[in-house]
Amino acid sequence: MTPLPTRTRRRIALGLAAVLGAAGLNAVATSAAYAAPGCDVQYTTNDWPGGFTGRVIIKNPGDPISGWTLKWKFPTTTQKVVNGWQARWSQSGQDVTATNESYNGTIPTGGQVEIGFNGSWSGTNPKPTEFSVNGLTCGGTANPPPTVDITAPTSGQSFTAPADITVAATAADTAPGTVSKVEFYRNGLLVGEDTSAPYSFAQTSLPVGTYVLGAKATDNTGLSATDEVTVTVAAPAGPAVVTSPAAVSVPEGSFADVAVKLSQAPSSNVTVTATGSGDADVTATPTTFTFTTSNWNTAQNFRISAAEDSDSLNGVKTFTLAGTGVASTAVTATESDNEVSDYVRLFREQYQKIKTAGYFSPEGVPYHSIETLIVEAPDHGHETTSEAFSYWLWLEAYYGRIEGDWAPFNQAWTIMEKYIIPSSADQPTAGVAGDAQYASEYNWPDQYPSALNASVPVGKDPLRSELQSTYGTGDVYGMHWLIDVDNTYKFGRCGNGTTRPAYINTFQRGPQESVWETVPHPSCENFNFGATGSGYLPLFIKESGTSAKQWRYTNAPDADARAVEAAYWALTWATEQGKAADVAATVAKAAKMGDYLRYAMFDKYFKKVGNCTSPTSCPAGSGRDAAHYLMSWYYAWGGALDTSAAWSWRIGSSHNHFGYQNPMAAWALSNVAALKPRSSTAVADWTKSFQRQMEFYLWLQSAEGGIAGGATNSWEGAYGAPPSGTATFYGMAYDEKPVYHDPPSNEWFGFQAWSMHRIAELYFQTGDANAKKLLDKWVPWAISETTIGSNWSIPSTMAWSGQPTSYSGATGGPGANANLHVDVVATGRDVGVAASLARTLMFYAAKSGDASAKATAKGLLDALTSHADTKGVSTTETREDYKRFDDVFNSSTRQGLYVPSGYSGKMPNGDVIAPGKSFLDIRSFYKTDPEWAKVQAYLDGGPAPTFNYHRFWAQADIAMAYADYAKLFPNG
Repeated sequence: MTPLPTRTRRRIALGLAAVLGAAGLNAVATSAAYAAPGCDVQYTTNDWPGGFTGRVIIKNPGDPISGWTLKWKFPTTTQKVVNGWQARWSQSGQDVTATNESYNGTIPTGGQVEIGFNGSWSGTNPKPTEFSVNGLTCGGTANPPPTVDITAPTSGQSFTAPADITVAATAADTAPGTVSKVEFYRNGLLVGEDTSAPYSFAQTSLPVGTYVLGAKATDNTGLSATDEVTVTVAAPAGPAVVTSPAAVSVPEGSFADVAVKLSQAPSSNVTVTATGSGDADVTATPTTFTFTTSNWNTAQNFRISAAEDSDSLNGVKTFTLAGTGVASTAVTATESDNEVSDYVRLFREQYQKIKTAGYFSPEGVPYHSIETLIVEAPDHGHETTSEAFSYWLWLEAYYGRIEGDWAPFNQAWTIMEKYIIPSSADQPTAGVAGDAQYASEYNWPDQYPSALNASVPVGKDPLRSELQSTYGTGDVYGMHWLIDVDNTYKFGRCGNGTTRPAYINTFQRGPQESVWETVPHPSCENFNFGATGSGYLPLFIKESGTSAKQWRYTNAPDADARAVEAAYWALTWATEQGKAADVAATVAKAAKMGDYLRYAMFDKYFKKVGNCTSPTSCPAGSGRDAAHYLMSWYYAWGGALDTSAAWSWRIGSSHNHFGYQNPMAAWALSNVAALKPRSSTAVADWTKSFQRQMEFYLWLQSAEGGIAGGATNSWEGAYGAPPSGTATFYGMAYDEKPVYHDPPSNEWFGFQAWSMHRIAELYFQTGDANAKKLLDKWVPWAISETTIGSNWSIPSTMAWSGQPTSYSGATGGPGANANLHVDVVATGRDVGVAASLARTLMFYAAKSGDASAKATAKGLLDALTSHADTKGVSTTETREDYKRFDDVFNSSTRQGLYVPSGYSGKMPNGDVIAPGKSFLDIRSFYKTDPEWAKVQAYLDGGPAPTFNYHRFWAQADIAMAYADYAKLFPNG
């Protein structure tokens, strides 16, 4: 499950107070000043067809500058500044002028300020060569980025499997820059680096497939450049040696058999010889095989043995089987050491599948699932969520614990930062202070668009100034929840149509808007798509006057909190290995993310928390009286694309779901020195949040043990009066199914397992008494609803009745809820949820000694292992909900895609968005999906289609469950 983002917000008024800017300098009055000779301007671009992003750094080696004006002349008449940030931009002909904002006008001696812009071009996009600051000519591009070129292989080159490919590159830099390293990538994943010329990296035994091979040169100032080539590895022509399997795990003191034959008949007898390289303890017999024109298809046995030894290492040996006139192949044999747990072996096998079976894009971004035809919270399998990134970080922390290698963990954070945390260019006016205007939420999509209402009071953002002062930038450091990894919709980056991955959004219209009723739209709304002159905005927001071009992002707090949780474990395990320094830089970034994550602690419009009964009577908050201190469903931020308009906004959320709480992350952010955020009030906020989250769990625990939905400060999204007698938590109304109702958010057992796993970690690590109290009741209930063995099952769907007792911080905490009940009404075999449940039971058992919890956890792991396949672990799912692919809006049921009367627009591929259209009508690309035929057969009256899905988060959870059992129960 993935969060419903916030509703769209509009621009704010001009004339707002000055704030701190990107250079981290205090705002000062602007006055004329001249730099001493030697000023320097660094100008770099990221180009795409017809457009580019410019990055400009003004460096000051001379006297302090107080107020600056930068000027340059574009080499061609077609180069234009479209919009910019961190400066006031103008252009006349080819002449460009950028003048400081109020907050970044001072550049001290040795200091610098960075500004940026989006531009357009045609023909060519050469870089300007002469710049001036306050009339003084400066060095233009005095420190350009390095250059890098892959010299071998060439793009389009083909190889025969198994292929050995050495990537060779040249790299150069202009003084004062020097090339410090060249990193090599395969399909977006870092596979090696070279720090001295000639630069190269060898990749061996690549199987059949298409590969994007990349080289990235970085210089001593941190500037970089990349080059890529695409190559194919094809199946060999003629006879080839075929082995089954191609990789084996060999138990120490035992053996594993591999079948060897040819792919087709040879023209004459062939002798195949096996040679090995690697661990001497791993041997094989026989070493030669004879194949004839008659026995070529009869498998011959190749027995690989592993000798007993006293070490605790898994030795590896690669056997190459080759013969004259036939294509060779390789078999990788890994010794399964007696001293290594079977569950470590299972982790390694699952981890290897995740890294090789198609879960990652060429950029190295984890897909939501391998399969493309999947509709749940993401409406396409090759989109991805912040949830997937957080699970990737968590998985790599486990890899570091087991292998002692922390480079993949750090690389995962780097990829996350690059692709799903908006850059300065993606949030160009984020540094401008302002307030969001109020717009009511409604229960049904057909009640939208929602009108902006400036008469409703909104509170002041209590975090913006502090964060901007701490980090010297107006940028928000948090993940947007959804990106289109393959650019399937063709929105591209900020509407350019081509650049991938692309920031997108879907949910916008109330709790009844299921994924089947969403209209995908770009997060950067420049009106290139949708309705002419207004894009997608009129579907969601009604405003007087002309719609404004804008950017807006929505954060899913549970994902950012999980990323912090992963960083905590990475720090803990790296410290145990004496390698804390290996993860220190990434852990510092996690602390920064935790600083911004505090937006999730506040009411949506920063109104006072508690006892709201109408939008106008619910008062605006000031400071912490607008904080509920829980992890709400989202926080969001946005602003103008036109930097001269100078407006932006930030909001929290009034809706709080138990499944999003993460007291483990709250505890780490308030207690672990390396994870304490830098802002002055952050530790106090996280300390209080930890306490409030634990109270929230206790308040929502049912008589049986399951945890109920949540609470809201804005009843029905409009600060309405809850029904008489509704229980409250610190004045917020109990909400049985907070946030969304189709399907109800309190039904899915996955939230129970996800959320209680964090409680179990907390209990294991700290012994927290309230965590134990929760688990002592929840664990027996979960076990009682779980079956292990060949007919295994876990809870799937729950039904709720009653409500908790009102609570406002009474001594002793919330009491037992005798009138709040849960029933498990359906069970299932969700492999990801089963893994999460097993992990919860393991941590509880390891701390408490509970034998039943341990046994149930092991039974679930055994069940998962029985469903292993070549891509991971999966079970067959029947998707009856796929009948909604072609549903159009029905006014009686209020289901189907709703498009308001009078709206007419187009998706980038030409699909028409208009009343009477369906989910499929605006996603016609699904009709060409390899799996579409069985969905079409279902829509034509056939049986519901079945799928074996491989969701990234689920596969990662399974791998980590194996690793947890090995760590927590080393003796089995």
